[in-house]
Amino acid sequence: MGALDGRVALVTGAGRLRGIGRATAMALAELGADVVVTGTGRDPATYPEDEKKAGWRDVESTAEQVRGLGRRAMTWTGDVSQAEPVGRLVDQVMTTFGRLDVLVNNAGGGPPADSATASPKFSTAIITLNLIAPLVFAQRANAVMQQQDDGGVIINIASVSGIRPSPGSAAYGAAKAGLLNLTQTLAVDYAPKVRVVAVTAGYVETEQAHLFYGDEAGVEAVGKTIPVGRMAKPDDIGDVCLFLASPLARYVSGTAILAHGGGELPAYLEASTGDIKT
Repeated sequence: MGALDGRVALVTGAGRLRGIGRATAMALAELGADVVVTGTGRDPATYPEDEKKAGWRDVESTAEQVRGLGRRAMTWTGDVSQAEPVGRLVDQVMTTFGRLDVLVNNAGGGPPADSATASPKFSTAIITLNLIAPLVFAQRANAVMQQQDDGGVIINIASVSGIRPSPGSAAYGAAKAGLLNLTQTLAVDYAPKVRVVAVTAGYVETEQAHLFYGDEAGVEAVGKTIPVGRMAKPDDIGDVCLFLASPLARYVSGTAILAHGGGELPAYLEASTGDIKT
């Protein structure tokens, strides 16, 4: 404990009640960091029914939890893909805290969509959120981290959708594949002061799980296809981010850690035996 004392972390997309962003923000705070959390800024009362089920984006409650651990917290709501407001946010972080040590590019996602009929507008929005926004944040964070004696670390939340076929979410999978390449490239461009890494997350049980897997029975069924026997909890991914942000990962850059519970059981197992081994 205390490995991140005096450090400042910025976590995007940290408002969902059971999301990776909130879990990561809390993990960083528990290890000593002050935390800046971002969200969309939309009023939860205006959400469509599906989004209400997916959890309120309430960055203030995340900040309150961080403060409850004795750490400082700041919130920001806005469009994570727009360079000017993101630049102002980073300036505000520097004015308030005097430094920025860790950026976690977590904001992302996208609803299922038929790749045969998805509109260009929809695909552009998904790619902007999952690829362009992390680049925008990385550029602004790198600019200040390069001025710090001990640099900083940028952590991108990627997905197994970027390393295997992504049926029903083509634009999302393509954007996450791009994010993995971006991680490798920025690790070279920003070295040696700034490390850039990624977490390639597998299936995660968040409020959005129902959009893809249905009810609890569906979530449980999907979990049985994973060697460790369950889907990830947000804390599982947050703890990997904690390692990457800590001095323990000081020589880790330009790569992605697979946090997928062993992957997916090969389809031939079920096809040949009629049963899933757990």
